Amino acid sequence: MLNIILFLIITFFLNLLFWDILLKRLRLKELEGVALCNELSRLNDLKKNLDLENKSLNDKFEDTLTLYELTKDICKSLDEEKVFAIFSKDLKKHISISDCRYIKDSADLIKYKDYTILPLNLEANQTAGYLAVDRILETDKLKFTILTQQFLIGLRRALLYQKVQELTITDVLTGVYCRRYFLERFSEELRRSKKNKLNLTFLMIDIDNFKQFNDRYGHLVGDAILRQVSKTIREMVRQIDFIGRYGGEEISVVLAETSLKQANYAAERIRQAISLEVIKVYDEELKVTVSIGVSTFPENASNIKDLIEMADQALYLAKETGKNKVCFSS
Repeated sequence: MLNIILFLIITFFLNLLFWDILLKRLRLKELEGVALCNELSRLNDLKKNLDLENKSLNDKFEDTLTLYELTKDICKSLDEEKVFAIFSKDLKKHISISDCRYIKDSADLIKYKDYTILPLNLEANQTAGYLAVDRILETDKLKFTILTQQFLIGLRRALLYQKVQELTITDVLTGVYCRRYFLERFSEELRRSKKNKLNLTFLMIDIDNFKQFNDRYGHLVGDAILRQVSKTIREMVRQIDFIGRYGGEEISVVLAETSLKQANYAAERIRQAISLEVIKVYDEELKVTVSIGVSTFPENASNIKDLIEMADQALYLAKETGKNKVCFSS
C-alpha cells in the first residue's frame, strides 16, 4: 500500500515537472514568436525606407538624365537662336510655363515687366542676355534655374563659335571683312547677280596721302585713320552691301543691285562724308580724303578679276588727276 502511495506521489510530481517544462517551452516559443514578429516588423520598416530612398535616387537619376539629354540636344547647334529654340521646346516638357523669351538687349526688358527675369551671366561679369519666363510656378523656379544653366552651356559654345568665326573673316584693325572672305562674298554676289540679271558695283577706295600721315604722326595715328575711315564707309552703305580691307590703306566695297547711276551717288556720298569728317587722334585733329575707282557689272566686266582690275585703273586715274574724287571705269 505504501508503495502504491509513493508511486502516485512520484507520478504526480513528475507530471507537475513535465507540465512546468512544457509551459516554459511554450512561453519561450511565444517569446521567440514575438521577437520574430518584431524583427519582421523592423525589416518591413527598413524595406519601406529603402524603397523610399531608392525612389528618391531614381528621381534624382531621372532629373540628371533629363539635364544630360537637354544639354546634349542644346549642344547640337552652334547658332544661338537655334540653341534657344531647342531649349524652349524642351523646357516646356519639364516645366509648366506660359511663355519664355531670350532677350539680348536689357532695354527690351521693360516689355516683360510681369515676367520672371533671369540674367545669363558669362565669365568676367559679362551678360549674354536674359531669359524672361511668364507664369512659372514657385515650385518650378529651382528646376527652371537648373535647366537654364544647361542653356547657358549651349549659349557659351554658340557665342564662342561666333567669335572664332568673326576673327577668321574679319580684319582685326578695321572691323571689316578680311580680303579672303571679302572675295568669297564678292564671288557669291556676282553669281547671284548673273543668275537674276541684276546690276552690281565694285568700289576700290584708297586714302589719299596715307604714307605721309604715317611718316609724320606714326603708325598708331595711321591705324586710327584706317579705323575711322572704315567706320564711316560702313555707315554710308546698306545692309545688303559689304566691305573688305583689300590691302594696306585700300578698302573695297560691293554694292549689290546697284546700277552705274546709283553707284555714282553712293560713291560720292562716301567721298564727301570722309572729306567732311574731323578725325580726332590723341592730340591731333586730322582731315583726310579718299579717291575711289568704280567698275560695274555687266557694263565693264563679267568676272571678279576684270572688275577689280578696271576699278583699280579708275582709282589710279583719280589719284593722277587730283585725288579726292570718284572715277569710273570706261
